[in-house]
Amino acid sequence: MVREMDPNETSRAAAFRLWMEAPNPMVTFMKTLDVTPLVKLSRKRGLKFNMLLCWCIGKAAAGVEEFYILPVGQKLLQYDALAVNTIVKNRTGGVSSCDVRFRDDLIAFNREYLVCTAQAAQTCEDRDLSKECMVIGTSAIVDTELDGAVGMNSGIYNNPFLIWGRYRKKLFRYYLPLSFQFHHTQMDGAQAGRFLEELQNEIRQLAL
Repeated sequence: MVREMDPNETSRAAAFRLWMEAPNPMVTFMKTLDVTPLVKLSRKRGLKFNMLLCWCIGKAAAGVEEFYILPVGQKLLQYDALAVNTIVKNRTGGVSSCDVRFRDDLIAFNREYLVCTAQAAQTCEDRDLSKECMVIGTSAIVDTELDGAVGMNSGIYNNPFLIWGRYRKKLFRYYLPLSFQFHHTQMDGAQAGRFLEELQNEIRQLAL
């Protein structure tokens, strides 16, 4: 469910006034994560690395209340559910966009991820949950290693967005640099930093 909020009745009132008309309202943080637990679990259980990372992203975001609001046009919307978007290579050689509703249960999330991404790849149709969920965008550029990436800064696409490339091996650990872009109306640097710390914590928890 989604509803329009009065910005003046939220903790984002000042940010709404400051950033909704800004020519460059997007902020990008870059961080290198230790993804060793994801690599090991992926290989041990036959789970997709990208699915595991998407689940950890949803899990970390679910604990940050700012992720449930989003500036859209000149409105501030509040959602009661999250989804994680992934880009899927489809059968024509192009790509399709696929939103997967976040579920706290990893097994249930994996099941929906596999079904939805397979359907998007076969039908070449996008799966859009933006009318039901606050969607966290992701893009995995697995053809190369990336040191960082910056998405659109126009304010047209305001959803939080993460980009990464191939993970790297150093000694016996695996590391993944990624970028996190967010609209300053939605959250400040403190909330964004907490999200990235929680993301690393959720990855570590999978080792347990």
